[in-house]
Amino acid sequence: MATTRTALRNPAKIAASDIKGDLDLSREELLQLLDLAKSVKANPTRYARSLNGRYLTLLFEKPSLRTRLTFELAIKQLGGDAVVSTGPIGDREPIKDVARNLDRWTNGIVARVFSHQTIEELARWSSVPVINALSDLYHPCQAFADMFTLQEHFDNVRGMKLAYIGDGNNVAHSLLLNAVRLGIHVSLGCPQGYEPNAGIVAQAKALAEVCGSSVEITHSPEQAIAGAHAVYTDVWASMGQESEKEQRRVVFAPFQINAELFVKADSEAVFLHCLPAKRGEEVTDEVIDSPQSIVFDQAENRLHVQKALLLGLL
Repeated sequence: MATTRTALRNPAKIAASDIKGDLDLSREELLQLLDLAKSVKANPTRYARSLNGRYLTLLFEKPSLRTRLTFELAIKQLGGDAVVSTGPIGDREPIKDVARNLDRWTNGIVARVFSHQTIEELARWSSVPVINALSDLYHPCQAFADMFTLQEHFDNVRGMKLAYIGDGNNVAHSLLLNAVRLGIHVSLGCPQGYEPNAGIVAQAKALAEVCGSSVEITHSPEQAIAGAHAVYTDVWASMGQESEKEQRRVVFAPFQINAELFVKADSEAVFLHCLPAKRGEEVTDEVIDSPQSIVFDQAENRLHVQKALLLGLL
């Protein structure tokens, strides 16, 4: 028989059954997650046996370095273990059958997929928590780690400005939905026709009104980055968009984060990137390798935040 979620979750932690998208965590739960990640990072041995005997299924339709390794290490360092399956999900059998097999064997499912519908379908049929490790619509685990990294560097992030320059993609969506809830003003500089999803922007603006932050969408990278305390970018063509690569290279060229553009940010600004980076395209070596770059802090913090997320869900 499948193990029920009630038996797996600590009710004092995350109330959500799944993390399909960023808003599955309330603002209060997001703050609790970040606080727990801080404790986990500072005191790893305290949590070393917390998930003893728990197991994760990792489903990866897309290649991964940071996401896969940090989830594997997270569960193992908490006393559990993981099994990994790569390749398309649902090709050989319906996704609902995949989900109902996996929930009989393991205590949670982490899925990195092309279509967000795959996450929705897994969560619909699974009796154990499903975590979105990236879909075409959201990248919540990355954004949770980004918020934690900003807190580390700025302590009080409320009122700061975060500039995102580039494609209005899944990373941009998740940054929007999390940053505004922490009181961060977000300015997105995107080429015309590459803006973020209008529905998600509307959600972010509504949240910003409640949380005392703001959202700006502009087609000017200079306007977006002006005075920013943190500057973020991502690849111009994500996995699955290879056929658009050359066209995007032309369209996005004015949005490259180079020294000339970066100097328009605040003098103490930090640079962020979810990695992997296409050096020489969306960012130059002089920026990503500069003392102001905190991209490897972001990468490390994926581990600590995902530990906290697993502790909250399992």
